[in-house]
Order: sequence, then C-alpha cells, then structure tokens
Amino acid sequence: MQNRPEKRRRDSRTVRDYIRTIVDFPHEGILFRDVTTLFADARGFRMAVDQLLAAYAGEAIDKVVGLEARGFILGGAVAHQLSVGFVPIRKKGKLPGATISQAYALEYGEAVMEIHDDALKPGERVLIVDDLLATGGTAAAGISLCERLGAEVVGCAFVIELPELGGRALLEGLGHEVHALTSFEGA
Repeated sequence: MQNRPEKRRRDSRTVRDYIRTIVDFPHEGILFRDVTTLFADARGFRMAVDQLLAAYAGEAIDKVVGLEARGFILGGAVAHQLSVGFVPIRKKGKLPGATISQAYALEYGEAVMEIHDDALKPGERVLIVDDLLATGGTAAAGISLCERLGAEVVGCAFVIELPELGGRALLEGLGHEVHALTSFEGA
C-alpha cells in the first residue's frame, strides 16, 4: 500500500459557526454573540473580512470607519485589504485631538460617540464597519458624524445582525445600504 497524503476535507463552516453564544451576559436574559472566537481563528477571521469586502467589490471607497471597539479590529483588516485609511469612531473622551460628537439613545440612557474633526474630507466615500447591528443607534451616530464632516457613506457592514431589534430598518430608513454576514434571532 502506498503512502498517500490524506485528502483534506473541505471545511464547510460559515462565519456563524465561529461565533459563540454566552448566556446571561452581560445581564440575565441576554444571549451575547461573542466574535472573539471568530477573531481567534485565522480561517474564520479571514472568511469574515473577505465576505465583508465582497459586498463592496468594485465600489470606490476612500476610508473605512470602524465603530468602537470590535469595529476597530474588523475595520482595520478591511482597510488593509482595500489599501485605504482607517478612521476610528470612539466613545466620548477617548480621542486626543479636536473632535465632533454625536449623542445617541441607549436602552437606558444616552451615550456619545466622537470622531476627529479632520478625520474625513468632504466627498470622501466611506464604509462603516462593526461587529454587531442591534438597534442601529451606534451606527446611526457614526453615519451622522461622517456626514457632518462631508463624507459619503457608501455602506454599513456588520458580521452579525439581530433583526428583531430593528437596526437594519433604522439605517435603511436613513438611506444607507446594510450588509450583514449572519443573523441571530433573540437578543
């Protein structure tokens, strides 16, 4: 019998298969969709980045904007693949230079996001990237900040969408294309 290398079985996993669910985090009744397991796996991470990019093939994009914090990981990788700059949108008080800010509603209260006031130029075409689309509040604040600087948002890309929380409807209602790699029912 000849020694033949084993044939590699084709891995049929999807991005969703790399995401774990943690029950009752950060509060009881919450099903937390954890993308750190996706990021930790080279194949899964590459798959996610490639699929986020595929939706915008042929689209002229000048900058990728990542929403704090996991959007920095994804957005940085997407920007690298596109050979364009990366711009972070952070929680209030985290950026060192002059900023503009945008408040948005949370389930209980309000939060504020900021961007450097010179991060985008008028007319630049940007792609907004984050790990999760839930209510859409964070993404809508990010869109507002980009548009206030004169940039054109060409799309919003997410790994996960929680459809029953209405984020897609909010962003599409604002006139923006939404792309999500997978969705999970239940919040």
